[in-house]
Amino acid sequence: MALPDLGPINWVSPLRNDAFAEYRDGAFLRRLNLSWLENELTEFWPRRGPQWDALGLAGDKIVLVEAKARVPEFVSPACQASESSLLKITTSFDRVKDALGVESHFDWTQRYYQYANRIAHLWWLRHSGVDAHLLFVDFLNAKEVAGPSDLETWQSAYTAADLQLGLPGNHPLSAFMHHIYPDVALLE
Repeated sequence: MALPDLGPINWVSPLRNDAFAEYRDGAFLRRLNLSWLENELTEFWPRRGPQWDALGLAGDKIVLVEAKARVPEFVSPACQASESSLLKITTSFDRVKDALGVESHFDWTQRYYQYANRIAHLWWLRHSGVDAHLLFVDFLNAKEVAGPSDLETWQSAYTAADLQLGLPGNHPLSAFMHHIYPDVALLE
C-alpha cells in the first residue's frame, strides 16, 4: 500500500513473524527507531497510550495507522484514565489545541477521545522534529460488522468528530492526516 504523497511504505508492525503485534508507549517508538524520544513521551502522555494498528516507514517519514471497519467503533467513549493520568492528558491536549487553533472550551477527553489522542500523538511527534503522518484506514463493505458501504458515511463521521473537537477545517496538521477507504469486497 502506498499513498501518493508518502511513497512506498515499509511496514514494521503488525508483522507475521512478530505474531501481528501492535505497539504502544515506548515500544511503538522503538519499532520506528525513535527510542531517543521515550523520556519525552512519558512527559507528554501517561502509560497505556494509543495502541497503533500499524506502523510504517516511508523513507524518512513515520506512518502511524488507525484502522476502523464501522462508524460506532470510531465514536469512542470518554477517557477512563485515573485522576493523575487525566491531568497529564488534559495538559497535553491543551497544548495541542492551542497549536491547532482549537478554542480551549472544547473537551477532547469525552466523545471521540481515541481520535483526539491519535491527533495529539501526531502533533507531539511533529513538534519533536519527526516527519510523522497519521493514516486513517476506514474499510468499506465490512458486512460482518455492519460497516458502511460508501465513503461519504466515513467522511460525515470525521466531519462530525472535527466539529465536536472544534478542529478548524484547515489546521497545521491537515497536510499530515490521510484517509484511505479500502473496499473489503475487493479484498476477498
